[in-house]
Amino acid sequence: MRRAYTNSASPWLGRIPEDWVESRFRYEAVISGGQVDPRAEPWSGMVLIAPNHIESGTGRLLGRETAADQGADSGKYVATAGQILYSKIRPALNKAAIAVEDCLCSADMYAISLSDRLDTRFARYFMSAKPFHDFATAMSMRVKMPKVNREELADGPWLLPQLPEQRAIANYLDRETARIDTLIEEQQRLIEILRERRHSLVDGVFDTQPPNTRLQNACTDVVDCPHTTPEVADDGAYEAVRTASVRNGKFRSGNGLPVSAETWEARNAGGAPSVGDVLFTREAPAGEACMVPNEQICLGQRMVLLRIDNAVCVGEFLLWQIYSDRVQDHFLLSANGSTVANIRLPILRTTSIWLPSIEEQRRIAAYLNEQTAKIDALIEETERFIELARERRGALITAAVTGQIDVREMAA
Repeated sequence: MRRAYTNSASPWLGRIPEDWVESRFRYEAVISGGQVDPRAEPWSGMVLIAPNHIESGTGRLLGRETAADQGADSGKYVATAGQILYSKIRPALNKAAIAVEDCLCSADMYAISLSDRLDTRFARYFMSAKPFHDFATAMSMRVKMPKVNREELADGPWLLPQLPEQRAIANYLDRETARIDTLIEEQQRLIEILRERRHSLVDGVFDTQPPNTRLQNACTDVVDCPHTTPEVADDGAYEAVRTASVRNGKFRSGNGLPVSAETWEARNAGGAPSVGDVLFTREAPAGEACMVPNEQICLGQRMVLLRIDNAVCVGEFLLWQIYSDRVQDHFLLSANGSTVANIRLPILRTTSIWLPSIEEQRRIAAYLNEQTAKIDALIEETERFIELARERRGALITAAVTGQIDVREMAA
C-alpha cells in the first residue's frame, strides 16, 4: 500500500507520513541535571565522555578514558547506560551517541533520557538527521559561542512512528550505514597507503644522498619576520597571510585582513617575497613549508622567508628536501619551546642538506612534481568519494527517520 503524506506544521520537517505523530523534543526527552566533582570517588574512576570522544555524524565513541585519566577538575554530569549523549557545543559538528555504560559526560554535553514512546537507536538517528541537526545549528548561531541551550533544544522538531516501525527503521539504518561506513574505512585505508607511497617516493630520493652543505648556503638570506601583530589598515592595500595557510607543502590564501604600509615595510624590510622563494613556518605548525605564490603577500607572524640563491639552488628542490625524513627528524630533535615547538633561525640555517648540480636539482624536482601529482590526484578522487558516501549516509538517515522511504516494504 502506498504511504499517504501530510504537510508538517514545522518549517523543519516538510511533508511527513500521515500515520506518524508530530511532536517536540520537550515532550519526548528529559535532560539530566546536577553536576558531580570528577576528582572525588567514585566519579574519578568513571569513564568521562566529552565531544572529542564522539565521531561526527556516526555517533561512534572514540577512546575510553576515566575522569582521572583526563585530569578532570570541573563539574560533570552523570549519565546512565542507554542515555543519549549530545554535544551542545557547535551542534553543526553533529555529535550524538548512546552511552554504552554508566559514565560521566562533560558540561559541554547533555545526557538525555527518552520517553517510553521512543526507541533509543531511532532517537539517536533522528537527532543526527537533517531536520533536527539544522534546527540545533540554527539555534546555536544566536550566541557568540556556538551552542544550543536547554530551552532552545526543547523546541526541536520530532516525529514518532509506532515503536515497531521505529525499530524497523533503526535496524535498517544500522545495516545500511554499516555498509557505507565499511566502504568509507576502506577508502580511508587507501588514502593512508597512497600517502605512505608519496612519502616513500620523496624520502627515497634524499635518504641515500649524504648532506654536503648547510641550508643557509642555498639562500641569499634567511629572513625571520618581526614577532609583532600586524596593524590593520583601512585602505586594504596589503593582505595579511596566516601561517596556518601552509600545510603539507601547499599554500592557501590568508585571512584577507589588510595591513598598514608600516607593517608591510617592517615584514618585508629586505624586499617582498618573490616567486621561486620558499616560505617556512618555524612554529605552529613547525617545519611546514611552501613555495611563495604568484600573488602579493605579507610575511605571517611565525614565518621565515628563504630567499633562494638561484645560482646554486632550485626552490622546489629545497622544498621537497625540507619534507624528507632526515630534515624533519632534525627539526623534531632541535625544536624547542615549552608548549609550542619552535625552530630557531640558527637551527634552520645550519640544517644539513644535499645540494647537487642545478641540472640535477631541476631533474629531481620535475620528477617529484610529476609523480606526486599522480598520487595527489588519486587521493583527491578518493576524498571526493568519501565525501559523497558521507552525504549519501546522511541523506539515507534523513529519508528513513522522516518517512520519505518506507523501510517496512524493504524489510518485507
